[in-house]
Amino acid sequence: MPKTRPTDAVGCAVHVGRIAIGELPNDPPPDPVAQRNGQQGGRERAERLTPERRKAIAQQAARARWHKRHPSP
Repeated sequence: MPKTRPTDAVGCAVHVGRIAIGELPNDPPPDPVAQRNGQQGGRERAERLTPERRKAIAQQAARARWHKRHPSP
């Protein structure tokens, strides 16, 4: 079986069917090295941000969460 998912409609349907019946795993397990590198990059980025920029990012995220739960009429 190929390592990537098929791009054509029939191949994709067969692949999804095999996942549904348990013949294939849904997703490969995450690569621990890539996961660690991603976490490290996020920490380094956070350390480089100024307190003002961190505050702006947090406020933007809070606004997005608020508007998601309380959409405007």
